[in-house]
Amino acid sequence: MSLAPIKQVVDPDFAEVDRVIRSRLASDVVLVNHVAEYIVAGGGKRLRPLVVLIAARACGYSGSRHTEAAAIIEFIHTATLLHDDVVDGSDLRRGRETANAVWGNEASVLVGDYLYSRAFQMMVSLGLPRIMGVMADATNKIAEGEVLQLMNAHDPDTTEERYFEVIYRKTARLFEAGTQIAAILAGAPPEVEAAMLRYGKHLGIAFQLVDDALDYQSNSAELGKNIGDDLAEGKPTLPLIHALKNGSPEDQALIRAAILEGGLDQLQQITAAIESTGGLAYTARLARRESDLAIESLSGLPDSVFKKALRDLADFAVNRKN
Repeated sequence: MSLAPIKQVVDPDFAEVDRVIRSRLASDVVLVNHVAEYIVAGGGKRLRPLVVLIAARACGYSGSRHTEAAAIIEFIHTATLLHDDVVDGSDLRRGRETANAVWGNEASVLVGDYLYSRAFQMMVSLGLPRIMGVMADATNKIAEGEVLQLMNAHDPDTTEERYFEVIYRKTARLFEAGTQIAAILAGAPPEVEAAMLRYGKHLGIAFQLVDDALDYQSNSAELGKNIGDDLAEGKPTLPLIHALKNGSPEDQALIRAAILEGGLDQLQQITAAIESTGGLAYTARLARRESDLAIESLSGLPDSVFKKALRDLADFAVNRKN
């Protein structure tokens, strides 16, 4: 399934977001420009700002400030990527070297801080205190999610409940914030804002579930990162948690050791254990459930090309291959 037809419904808006991003990146400090431009030019799906644009139009917004809101979401997301790659020691993202691999950890962390602060400057310019409140809460939850993930790392006793708490805070919360501020910009009634909040949450969870499954079934060229990165970092994601719960004693011992120690020495055997216990199918089934819940939350919106695009985005989230 391609993202291109979905983007077409907001093509002019999407082009404007790109212009806003590049203009707002500008800094008098040369290194800030270099690192920030490297990250932004690295592409990616820009799914989060896309959701903001479509959600705003689906809620009836006819102005232009939603492009600024979309850029804010992308800046915060990019800041988290810079920090994540440092924490995880990653050297590949979107098929290229990470910024920390090129410029070092110090520059990556500091430019991430710059992007966070620039995002809040942009929020002030929107002049809507409720949006600042939503984004302040969201960034706080994202930071908590990072800490929770750190606590779960190398812990083979991590439960599904703890795993879902991490992916809600780390991933879904920003999707949720994006769709909520789109509704706020549109002046949507409380029930529509609540529906947008639910849509963003379920879309984000579905997206992350698929991302975690792809880590065990894709390849580096398709995925844009090193396969098995989660295992190498000792992260107990849902496919591993399911295999650990349902595997043979031998599989369980293998997986526990891999989570405790990290590393990829047994990647092939662990991937086989995940497959044999139905870990990927289980993860895909839960992702589909979340996607269906996202689509269901749109029922109260009036029919439009934008509502259809939101439905298609929920389908894309679970059918993508990278």
